[in-house]
Amino acid sequence: MQIYVVGGAVRDELLGLPVQDHDHVVVGATPEQMVQQGFRPVGKDFPVFLHPKTQEEYALARTERKTAPGYKGFVFHTSPDVTLEQDLIRRDLTVNAIAKAEDGTLIDPFNGRADIARRVFRHVSDAFAEDPVRILRVARFAARYRDFTVAPETNALMRHMVEQGEADALVAERVWQEVSRGLMEAAPSRMFDVLRECGALERIMPELDAGQQAMQVIDHAALLGLDLPVRFAALLQGQGDGGGDIKAVEQLCKRLKVPAECRDLAVMAVRERGAVAGALALDAGAIVKLLERCDGFRKPARFSQLLQASQAGACAGGSQDCSYPQRDYLEKALSAARAVNAGEIAQSCADTPQRIPERVHQARVAAVRAALGLPDLKA
Repeated sequence: MQIYVVGGAVRDELLGLPVQDHDHVVVGATPEQMVQQGFRPVGKDFPVFLHPKTQEEYALARTERKTAPGYKGFVFHTSPDVTLEQDLIRRDLTVNAIAKAEDGTLIDPFNGRADIARRVFRHVSDAFAEDPVRILRVARFAARYRDFTVAPETNALMRHMVEQGEADALVAERVWQEVSRGLMEAAPSRMFDVLRECGALERIMPELDAGQQAMQVIDHAALLGLDLPVRFAALLQGQGDGGGDIKAVEQLCKRLKVPAECRDLAVMAVRERGAVAGALALDAGAIVKLLERCDGFRKPARFSQLLQASQAGACAGGSQDCSYPQRDYLEKALSAARAVNAGEIAQSCADTPQRIPERVHQARVAAVRAALGLPDLKA
């Protein structure tokens, strides 16, 4: 039995980056031998085991054979006779097909170290074309390692995969999983660049206008360290102004099965883009209506996320501490309006309960007017 560290841990160590997780390949072992040594089996499609102490993954060396379209159409084979090189050749990129032995020796049959030095993503073999998820993974890696480029032959292969309909076999959940992870990398725009160059973007996100402005916005959101719902909303808020754009965003979110937290914020960001940008010119009544539309009184944290997304859009291409007065202005308004005691107002309207919503609204308008020093338009 021989054990090797493989994949991302070796790649990141060679790049001088922190290593988060270690994946291992075990050559020359059977599942029974792994269990006898205390490893816990967890693999569904092929034998993967968790180390009894570290809980890191140890997978038996395996080969695979394509049997059906899509990323699930594989049959895997494991046995003590499968060699390390046979296992590595099934991997996606040469930079991920490097193994490290227990004595520190590097096994690099596909010149991954050279591609790390060149800062190039290159597929290991034509088997790359059998799994369409690899298109998404390459794009996500480009967002993480921003100074890497995709080898021309790999881009050509990915384009061929798209033309053959492999990208159409991707299930929505897997697309969102990879796209959402890419959005959280240092340079999300690189992900969209790679997807656009191979033709996959128009297949998986046809509603997205991934122009220069949108790419600057999403990279600025990454620079600010914003969370996933805010980054997604910042990306989509620039899809124009008006109901048609809201419909396109809703369609995109439905098709990719985007989680409600991300979907709702994105729709709100598109819908309220003009109102937030022009907040400094709104009267107190219009501000309170904005807060009500956004459910800011019940969900103030989400309203704050909306303002973060708007700031990312307004400050794209600028500095990290770009001034955006609308944010402080509307947060001050929300704070003043939330300070209104709706319970007391309800008690004062015990005889006329139908007037409670109107009276609460009026009190909030008055509170916002006072807090922001706005004139009373009725005076």
